Amino acid sequence: MAKKHDIIWLQSVDSTNEEAKRHISDIDNLSVLSAWEQTAGRGQRGNTWTSNAGENLMFSIVLKSPVLTAEDHFALNEIASLSVADFLSTYGIKAEIKWPNDIYVDEKKICGVLIENSFRGKSISSSIIGIGLNINQRNFNVNLPNPTSMVLCMQNQDDRSRHTTESFDIKTCLEGFMNIFTSYHDRFLTTACDLSPLRQLYLDSLWRSGKPSRFIDYTALPSGHLDGPMNICTGKDTDTSITSTIRTAKEFPGIIRGLSSTGNLLVENLTTGQLREFGFKEIGYIL
Repeated sequence: MAKKHDIIWLQSVDSTNEEAKRHISDIDNLSVLSAWEQTAGRGQRGNTWTSNAGENLMFSIVLKSPVLTAEDHFALNEIASLSVADFLSTYGIKAEIKWPNDIYVDEKKICGVLIENSFRGKSISSSIIGIGLNINQRNFNVNLPNPTSMVLCMQNQDDRSRHTTESFDIKTCLEGFMNIFTSYHDRFLTTACDLSPLRQLYLDSLWRSGKPSRFIDYTALPSGHLDGPMNICTGKDTDTSITSTIRTAKEFPGIIRGLSSTGNLLVENLTTGQLREFGFKEIGYIL
């Protein structure tokens, strides 16, 4: 019988990913560290992940020696993202995956994922999958471009049906999510197998896939592409550094056409007709 996950609840930590790193040798495969409060949560691109204490899920999953080569590491992004989307669907919330692993409901972000891998030769020796999923939070920092939460999504549905959503039980939500994640884990990460069905599921859930959109090409920046924001919301962003980034980098109309074998984003430039491959931090979205 496949091993069930173990959940460890923490009152307050700096970051569940950092806590997992500190105790990686002492905890088992599929252990979950979940905190009621994070004082220094981290997101992609070195951004901070802010969340009201006790209102959302902030947790890290520890995987030890998943059956994956270093080349196939993007499968972890796919499994984590699909698990979140599948979990939300159990509550009637239709979510999509914004490459590489943010979760969106319509045009709003409900979840972020931060994956940190360790390698041994050509294999992954361990992985820490950090997930921040907005559950019960209703009020967000005004500087966040487009946040939402499960309770807000359900509230929108309730407004149409004249019912009221109060709140969700955090522990029940994590158990429900981990049941889904463990199912993906047992199917794709315990023995060598064909990962193409996983890739197709991911592509089927990819946000804005096949739809004309506006992007920022950060490889055009004179200083490189490491400092560009992943999302630029032109209706809200008044930061002069952001507007300067739009002017300096190359904005272009494009369509997402899929992924490369290693998980890079394939985008067709609608002006030139060229199909470009973008790695992480090399492209931004204009919302």
